[in-house]
Amino acid sequence: MKKLTSHLIPATLAGLLSLPFASTQVSAQTTPPAAPAAVPAAAPEPTPENTLVPKVSLYTEYEYRGISQTAEKPAGQFNLDYTHTSGFYLGTFISNVKWLKEAAKASGFSTNASIEWDLFGGYKFDIAKDVTLDVGYLRYEYPSSKAFNPSPNTDEIYIGISSGAFSAKYSHSTSNLFGFTNSKNSSFTELNWSQEVLPKLTANAQIAHQTVKNNGDSSYTVYKLGATYDFGDGWAAGGYAKNTNAKEAFYTVNGKDLSKARLVAFVSKSF
Repeated sequence: MKKLTSHLIPATLAGLLSLPFASTQVSAQTTPPAAPAAVPAAAPEPTPENTLVPKVSLYTEYEYRGISQTAEKPAGQFNLDYTHTSGFYLGTFISNVKWLKEAAKASGFSTNASIEWDLFGGYKFDIAKDVTLDVGYLRYEYPSSKAFNPSPNTDEIYIGISSGAFSAKYSHSTSNLFGFTNSKNSSFTELNWSQEVLPKLTANAQIAHQTVKNNGDSSYTVYKLGATYDFGDGWAAGGYAKNTNAKEAFYTVNGKDLSKARLVAFVSKSF
């Protein structure tokens, strides 16, 4: 942050006053008082070394990588993000989900698993002017999901790069992916665009591809287009349209195609 330094302005003006007294004219030179010093501008507050930001959101449905996680039902979500000025960050994310209960029902058993709890951490740093690299780890945890085999719990490492309005990211699973059999080393590759198009209104788009290792027919491409409006004081709202080319037979559970085209809307508040 730039710090401002005040400068005193010296008085440089002098006046010459001539006054007549009877038949004699006397010249008198007077110097006006020095001009008042300029009021120093208040220096902006320095950027805090540590930042912790909680956020709550309400979505018409929780959709992730083009697949509905709540069987087209609403979702309440909580984020907590910690960042350090060095570029190090940690965070957690919690949301209700329904796909595990739907999958259990389709397989003839029941489960209490209805929560997704994510933990992540990483490091962002500049590699060139206006170019940032992001590397990290993400754990998807589904409490009460022990009845599932393979487990839906998933570990991923990722690397991303961003410059201006564009960013790209590659995520690689180091475990089975969301319960797919023998799916270790699956990947998700995404290209994103985000740009303020009007004051406080940001348009965004994504094209991405999910590869499910050893489950080729389950791989698919995702398309998204939407916008977010910043109302100020931490409030934001927006929406987007999403679609995929996933094969319906692999993502239809209890009669619902979780991969089909949908409109999603949300409102959020950061503190």
